[in-house]
Amino acid sequence: MASVTVRNIPDEVHRALRVRAAQHGRSTEAEIRIILEQAAMPEGRRLMGSALSEIWGTAGLTEEEAAAIEGARDRRPATPMSFD
Repeated sequence: MASVTVRNIPDEVHRALRVRAAQHGRSTEAEIRIILEQAAMPEGRRLMGSALSEIWGTAGLTEEEAAAIEGARDRRPATPMSFD
C-alpha cells in the first residue's frame, strides 16, 4: 500500500480533522484516508467496465451476432514488431 506525506497543513485544518476523527471514533490518519478515498472515488462514479457494457448494449447487436463476432476472432498471439 502506498504512503503519502502532506506537509504544511494549517493548524486549524489539522484541528478540524482531529475533531472529525474523534466524532467518528477513528484516528486522524484513518479519517484522512477515508476523506481521500471518498474524494478520489465517489460512490456515483462510472466504472469503465460499466460504461463499456452500456456502449456494447446499445450497439444494436443481437446475442447471435455478438457470438459470431467472438467466434470469428483470431486468438493466436500477435507477432512482435521487428525494427530490423
